[in-house]
Amino acid sequence: MARGLIIPFRIETMAFAANPLFSSISTLPLSVRTIPFLYHLPLRCSSSFTTQETIDMTKYHQAFSRRMTLAGLKPHHRIAMGVSGGPDSMALCVLSAHWKTNGLSTNRDSDGFIDGLLAIIIDHSLRAESKKEANIVSSRVSTMGIRCEIVHCEWSDGRPKQGHLQEAARDMRYQHFQKVCIQNQISALLTAHHMDDQAELFVLRLSRHSSVLGLAGMSFISQIFSSYTHSSDAKDYGILLVRPLLDFSKEDMYKICQGGQQTWVEDPTNQSILYARNRIRMSLRDCSSYGFNSELQAVISACQQTRLYVDNVCSNLMNKAVTVTDFGYAVIDLEILNPSKVEDICLSKFIALILQFISQRNRPIRGSTSKLLLDYMRTFPCRTSLTAAGCYICPAPASRGTKALVCCSVDCPLPQTVEFLDALSYTDHQHHTANDIEQIIADSKSHFNRLVPDASEVHFLDTTSESVLSKARRLEMLSESTYKNIMLLQREEVKHFRSKKKVTPESESKDKVKSISMYSEPLFHGKICSFMNRFFVAWKLNEEIPVSAISGEADSHDYTGGGTLCCHCNSCVFGNDMVPEVRHMCESDWLYLADLLKCPTSENSQLKDTSSTNSTSTCLNHARVSAQRALLILKSIPAAARRGLPVLVNDQGLLLSIPVLFLVLSHFSPQRHRALASNTVLA
Repeated sequence: MARGLIIPFRIETMAFAANPLFSSISTLPLSVRTIPFLYHLPLRCSSSFTTQETIDMTKYHQAFSRRMTLAGLKPHHRIAMGVSGGPDSMALCVLSAHWKTNGLSTNRDSDGFIDGLLAIIIDHSLRAESKKEANIVSSRVSTMGIRCEIVHCEWSDGRPKQGHLQEAARDMRYQHFQKVCIQNQISALLTAHHMDDQAELFVLRLSRHSSVLGLAGMSFISQIFSSYTHSSDAKDYGILLVRPLLDFSKEDMYKICQGGQQTWVEDPTNQSILYARNRIRMSLRDCSSYGFNSELQAVISACQQTRLYVDNVCSNLMNKAVTVTDFGYAVIDLEILNPSKVEDICLSKFIALILQFISQRNRPIRGSTSKLLLDYMRTFPCRTSLTAAGCYICPAPASRGTKALVCCSVDCPLPQTVEFLDALSYTDHQHHTANDIEQIIADSKSHFNRLVPDASEVHFLDTTSESVLSKARRLEMLSESTYKNIMLLQREEVKHFRSKKKVTPESESKDKVKSISMYSEPLFHGKICSFMNRFFVAWKLNEEIPVSAISGEADSHDYTGGGTLCCHCNSCVFGNDMVPEVRHMCESDWLYLADLLKCPTSENSQLKDTSSTNSTSTCLNHARVSAQRALLILKSIPAAARRGLPVLVNDQGLLLSIPVLFLVLSHFSPQRHRALASNTVLA
C-alpha cells in the first residue's frame, strides 16, 4: 500500500511548530538536533538570586499554558521531561507541575505523585560522582510531587573520546528518553531549551554557513523515532519532542526557580571555552543589551517564518506528488510537482526530505550536491539517472520521464546500517505510545496552519546564509551596531572552527568505509536485524513444510496458512547450527531464482516413488513455486529498487529467502530443517 505521508513523519530532524511536516530523526534514528546538557564534571549548587525579589509567577504560568495548548497538549496527557537539575530543567519542572495540577480534577496517583508527569534523569556514568548527583536531583524533583526515573548509561564500546563526548552523550540520552517514554506509554517529551539557546545556535550555525532554514534554530515541536519501532500500521508517530520554553530567556529560568522556591545545580563546564556554545554564550553576554537581544530575536523569528512557509509548501507537495512504497522506494510525480513553479528553497528542501528518508541519513544536503539535485528536478521530462546523497534517482519505468524514482543506492560509501537486537528487547520496543498522540498532532496542526505566512510576508526566501544579516539590516531589523557585533561574533567563531578542523591521518582512514552493497552480516537465531533502518528481519527453524507452502498457483500470495500435509525431508535446508547471512539483493539472486524455476515438477520427476523421494519431490515443487512467486512480485519492482531489498543467504551466498516478500526457498543440504522468514515489515 502506498504511504505518501510517511516521509514527513519519518525525517527525524524536522519539526512542526515551525514545521507542519512533523518530521524527525533522523538522521539515522535519534539524531534530533538538541543543545546538549553537560553532565560530565562536578556540579555546583545554587538556590536563588543573592537579592530576594517578589516574582510574579502568574505571567509565566499563563505563557507556559499557551505554549502547551499550541503544542496540542492538555493536562490529562501523559508527559515526560528531560531533567538535569540545572536552572532550565528545574524551571520546566515548576511550570509543568503547576500546569498539570491546575488542569486536572484528580491530579495525584496512588503514590501521591502528579498523575501523568514523569521526570527522566540521565546518569551518563562518565564520572564516579554521577550516580550520587542523579540521586540528589531525583530527591529534589520528587519533593515537587513529580515521579522520577533515573537511567544509568552503559558504554559498551568504552568512554567516548573527548572530541565526540557531547555528541555521544546526547545520542545516548535521547535513546534512553525514548525508551522510557515507550515503556511508560508517554507520547510527549519536554525539554528546557530557551530563547538564549536559540541565540547561541544562530551564531553557531551562522559561523558554519548554515542555510536560512538552519538559522531558524530549534523548532518548537519535533518527532523522534526509535530504530526498532515495529508496526504494520502506517500511523506510527514516534515520540513528540516539545520545547515549550523557547519564548523564555535564561533570566526567566532563574526567576521561575526562585518563584517556585527551587534549588538548582550549575555545571562548571559551562565556563569552559573549549566548547563552541560556551564561547558564544560568553560573547553574547558581553554585548547583551535590550536592543541587541530584541533585534537578534527578530532576525531569528524572520528565519522561522521562512521555514514555516517552506515546510508548509513541502508538506502540500508531498501529499500531492509523492508515493512511498512498502519496498522502500519513492516515486515523485513531476507533472503534479511542476518544479518550474516552485521556489528554489522549497524545491531543495522537498528533495532533501525525500532523499534523507530513503537513504536514512541525517546529513544535510548542501553546496554542489544541492545544486545538482535542483537542476535534475527542474529538467522535465527527466531522461538521465543520478546518484547523490545516498540515493539513486532515475526516470520511473513506463513513465516517459514524467515520474522520478528515488531508491537507496547500495553502491554509496556509507557506514554499516545493519543493527541487531534480541527478540525479547524487540518485543519490549513494540509498546506503542498512547493513542492520543494522533489527536495531539491534529490539534497542533490546526493551530499552526493558521500561522503559516503568505509568500509576501516571508523575507528570506531568496536569501543565502551569507546575506541574511545584510538583508536584515536593509529591512531595519538590525541596527548598525547590532549588525557589527553579530558579524564580529561570527568571524571569531569561524576562526576557532577552522583552527580545529584539521584532520589527522588516523581519523581520515577511520572514516573510510566500503560500499554497503558489499556488506553481509550473520543473523543468529533469536536475533532480529534492523536492516537499513527500514526492515526487520528474523528467522526460525521449523521441521515441517505446510501443504500451503507447496501448493497453489503462482498468483496465490497467501501460502503461509496451516495445512496437514507436511514434509520431514532430510534434504531440507539446515540444521540447528545454521547461521544465515543478511545482505542486499544482487543480480545473481535474480539468476538463481530463474534456475530454480527449472526444477522438475513431481509429475515429470523420474525419481522412484519412495518416502524419501516423495519428500525430495515436495521440496523441488516448493522451490519451483516459491521462485515463480518471487519473480512475479519482483518484476513489479523497478530493478534499481530491488537492489535495496534485504535477502537471507547461506554460507555459499545462495539465496534462502526474500523476507519482504514473505518468501522462503528450499535449498538442498544434508540437514532436515529449513529457514523461515518472520513477519518482516518496512519500518
